Amino acid sequence: MFDVRSPGEFVQGHIPGAINLPLFSDDERAEVGTIYKNSGQESAVLRGLKIAGGKMSELAIRAKQAAPSQGEVLVHCWRGGMRSQSMGWLLSTAGLKPTVLEGGYKAYRSHAHESLDATYRLKVVSGLTGAGKTRILGMLANAGEQVVDLEGLANHRGSAFGGIGQRKQPTTEQFENDLFRQLQNLDANRPIWVEDEGNRIGTVVVPPAFYQLMRHSPAVFMDSSPAQRVKNLIEDYGDLPLAELADSINNIRKRLGPQNADEALASLDGGNVARAIEIVLAYYDKTYMKAANAMPRKIMPSLAIDKLDDSGIATSAIALSSDTTFV
Repeated sequence: MFDVRSPGEFVQGHIPGAINLPLFSDDERAEVGTIYKNSGQESAVLRGLKIAGGKMSELAIRAKQAAPSQGEVLVHCWRGGMRSQSMGWLLSTAGLKPTVLEGGYKAYRSHAHESLDATYRLKVVSGLTGAGKTRILGMLANAGEQVVDLEGLANHRGSAFGGIGQRKQPTTEQFENDLFRQLQNLDANRPIWVEDEGNRIGTVVVPPAFYQLMRHSPAVFMDSSPAQRVKNLIEDYGDLPLAELADSINNIRKRLGPQNADEALASLDGGNVARAIEIVLAYYDKTYMKAANAMPRKIMPSLAIDKLDDSGIATSAIALSSDTTFV
């Protein structure tokens, strides 16, 4: 699949799996757009042809190198207009078998939005910070359950510390595209497990309809002791740069309170990461309880997980969620 839009458009959001084969650079696209606005379509088309003309050989070579052996490729731009039509002609001339996506990326986005607004049979893994909810999603997946890891899609582990050591976050638009793709690959007639999240994961915004569905869906609360949660968080964050951990604490200084923030920073500086985490956990526990009390969901049985192995956690969660009062 070749996305022939400019690199900037592609980064903003693209169909997962697409290869960017831009007809214009970002600057060239802006130039053609300005000419269209000031001088009309004919002048813009002539300028576009002049720009593209010198790239035709390079574009054809790149496409042939990336195309499958049978030569069948899908081509799209924003609306399925001149850019994709022109590239379709070029690739056909070069011996490939292109199909232009009707309606282009705009049509894809419309379909994605409709799908993300649909109702799915969600089951939610809930619990206080450090309970290992993402790991539990993996346990459920290993047990054959359908799982969507929203934090994995967002390249962020939640909380003020969630971006440390992670890859750059996608745009919200790309996050929606990746979520749509995952949901497409799942059986809509079976439950899908997700982690309890707020409406934002780092800088990424969870689709509003999907977020509201999560809030109303039944959940299992993973009950873990403070000591175990501190241990889990040390495993996750203990080897990360202390300066970045300190920056994250400073980012929530007002919410922690100056005294708590200073004590957490002093603990970090003294190498006592566990104490710093304990202080921050107290804040996040209060935040979670406040959010939980405002949740419209009515069903959330508790599962004590500290003495269970991975298989036991998954089996017990599945059993709890299969109860008729749960579903």
